[in-house]
This record gives sequence, structure tokens and C-alpha cells, in this order.
Amino acid sequence: MIGHAERAARFAADDARAHWHDQALWWVRAKRDKAASAVPDWERLRGLASAIKAHTQSRLADYLEEFERNATAAGARVHWARDAEEHNAIVHRILADRGATRLVKSKSMLTEECHLNPYLEARGIEVVDTDLGERIVQLAHEPPSHIVLPAIHRKKEEIGELFHHKLGTAAGLSDPKVLTEAARGHLRERFMRAQAGLTGVNFAVAETGHVVVCTNEGNADMGTSLPPIHIACMGVEKLVPRLADLAVFLRLLARSATGQPTTTYTTHFLGPLRGGELHIVVVDNGRSRLLADETFRRALHCIRCGACMNTCPVFRRSGGYSYAYTIPGPIGSVLAPSVDPRAHASLPFASSLCGSCDDVCPVRIPLHDQLLARRRDAARAGLLSSGKRLGMRLAGMVLRSGFLYLLASRLGKLLGRALPRRILYGRWNVWGRQRELPPLPRESFRDLYRQHRSERRG
Repeated sequence: MIGHAERAARFAADDARAHWHDQALWWVRAKRDKAASAVPDWERLRGLASAIKAHTQSRLADYLEEFERNATAAGARVHWARDAEEHNAIVHRILADRGATRLVKSKSMLTEECHLNPYLEARGIEVVDTDLGERIVQLAHEPPSHIVLPAIHRKKEEIGELFHHKLGTAAGLSDPKVLTEAARGHLRERFMRAQAGLTGVNFAVAETGHVVVCTNEGNADMGTSLPPIHIACMGVEKLVPRLADLAVFLRLLARSATGQPTTTYTTHFLGPLRGGELHIVVVDNGRSRLLADETFRRALHCIRCGACMNTCPVFRRSGGYSYAYTIPGPIGSVLAPSVDPRAHASLPFASSLCGSCDDVCPVRIPLHDQLLARRRDAARAGLLSSGKRLGMRLAGMVLRSGFLYLLASRLGKLLGRALPRRILYGRWNVWGRQRELPPLPRESFRDLYRQHRSERRG
């Protein structure tokens, strides 16, 4: 079975693209830092958000019932889906019962998780993703490579080439403004003839029964105000108890995602348009199972900002497709094994465990601790390769013995200086494929420490 390392090697083989991808995401991370530092109570907000999420989880069933009561009272219809299959069937039934065959869609990683597009398309329904990045990857027949920046892996020249073939723009266009205008005209036609609009949900408020969608392009508003049917799909973890709680998350979300003070459009949906319909599909799809797991339940705090991806040195250099899961990056590496431990056994190892993801997470998910726990679970389940198992056993023996550790360090220093480069960087050295080892010092820390103590005594 091909794991993350093998898929990442394909991405990293294009050195120029890998460096460009790394720098593009680091630029977003730097914007996040600047935005976060401008909020004096940033750390208090993070703590508050984490506490609100933990409290909501502790009474999730009560808050879900409260949300359903209030949403229904406002005129929405609430549907419950245990898994992806039920979710897709509900959405299809809503459309089929009303004879709708043209759907515009916006801002929903949940529908990616449930593979809604191919499900509906196989049943004769045209589905058009309307976020610019998502439309780009849809035209290219690709899934999103990042949850906030779905087409971050594509350069503007490649998008110009794609639009030339798919939208009929002039050959050689690469100006982002011109390409955006071309996409806007193309999408406007789809909006005007859509019979239904589907959105994701950033937050749902139990106290009021309304849902909130945050976008930068206004496409969710177009997709829900023109057609008479609005379907909003949300995971159970999107709930917050009170309207007052929402302000905490809105201050954190955009700053963590793109470094903006707020998203350009933050739309609150309470009940349907006059003469229209609002359907809210609440999906479990394994979330209850994760909630019952004390070690990993805090992963459900995630508000899908993507900050952990932008800062992760592994994600930035390996690309989103190397994770082969809807949610990539550190949070995806925690979530994916709960869906299929065997298929995603390599993902918890796609991390340097540097803890940078913990530092930027707006809801303080202890990601590197959870990745370490996922590694432990994979090892106990016998899902590691024989080479990794042998390597870990040898490392364990050396690290448990002071004598063996000293011997190995001296031997490594000696061989590191004596062996020719073609042996040091041979096929066996997977670390050396993408990085140079630092020059070995003449004196080890142990030598320097002894020398320092001797000088102080003498």
C-alpha cells in the first residue's frame, strides 16, 4: 500500500514547485501571525474557544435538540444523517422531489467528505462548485488540496491554460484579475439558472436555530438568494450554544485562516426566504465515535481554518494530495485514522512533531500529542512496516542504554567524517533525499560539558 512518504516524494520531485508551495503557504502563515498579534486578548480568545467547544461536547445531544427546535420554529426543516450515504440520499431526495436538476454549491468540505458531487452527478444532477478555487479544481477533475485554499497547488499560468480549454478564454492568459473576471462571468450564468443552492456551515447556534456561513467571494449569498431551495449541510461539531459564543469564533476564524480581520461576507441564515425552503442536514458520519474517544475527542474542536496546514513544514513541502484524505495536514492526520486506521496508518508519521500546529491552532487542539498517540495506536495494531518496526526497536535499545548511546554517537561521528558521500547519501538514507546533514562538530556536547566542568574545578 502506498503511504504518505511515497506520495510526498512525487510532489517533492518537482523541486521548484515544492519550494513555491512552501513559500506561498508560509506567506499566509506570516499574515496569520501579524493578524493574531494585533489582537491583545488573542490567547484569552483561544482559551475561551476551547472551553466553549469542550462544554458543547459535554452536552451535545441537548444542544442539538435545542437547535432543531429553534430552527424548525423559524421555518427550516432539519434532517439527520448517520453517515455519508444517508447524507447524500437526503440531499438527492430533496432535489428529486422538487424536480431540481441544477445545483450550485459553496463552502462545504463535508460534502467532499461524503463524496456528494459524484453521487448526484451519477443521478443526473448538474453540480457546480462556485468558490473560485473549488471551481478551478472541479474543472480540472481534482479534489481540493487544502481546505481553505483548494487550488493552492496550481500556478496562475496553469489556471490560465485550464480556463483556455474549459471556459474558452484567450490562450496565454495568466493575470489573476482577468482570470477571476472570466470565472465570474462563467459562474454568473450558472447562478442564474440554478434550481437549488447548497452551502456548508461554519457555525450553528443552538439558542437561535440559525446557521452561519463565512466566505470571501459572496458566492454563498448568490447561491442561496437566487434559487428557492437552500440546503445547508453541517457536521454535529459545528454547534455553539449561544449567539454570544459566535463572536469568539468569528474573531479567530479569518485571522487564523488567511490573516484577515474578518471574512468579507458573514451570512446568518434563520429560516427560509419568503416562498422558499431551507433544509439543514445534520451529519454524524463517525463524529460520535470520535467524541467517545477521550484521547482524540478534542480534534472535534476544529473550526477548519487550515492554520495547522500553513505552518506544518511537512504539509508545505509535500502538498495536500500526499495525504489522500479530504482533510489533509496535521488535523487530517488525526482525523483520518478514525475513519480507516489501516488505509491511513502512515499519516500520523507525516509530522516533525515540532508543535507548531499546536501554537497556531485557534481552539488549542493538542495536535502533536494526538499525532504521537496515533503513532502508538498504529504500532500496537501492527500497522507499521517491518523496516520501521526494526528501526524503532533498535532506536529503543540504544536510547535505553547509556553505554550503547555513547557508542552509537561516537561511531556515528567517526563514520560521518570517514565515509564518502555516495555511501552516506545512498538509497538507504531516506532523510538525505531532500536535505543535507549538518557538518558534524569536532566535539560533542558531552565532551564540551566535561571540559567545562574540568575547567571550573581546576
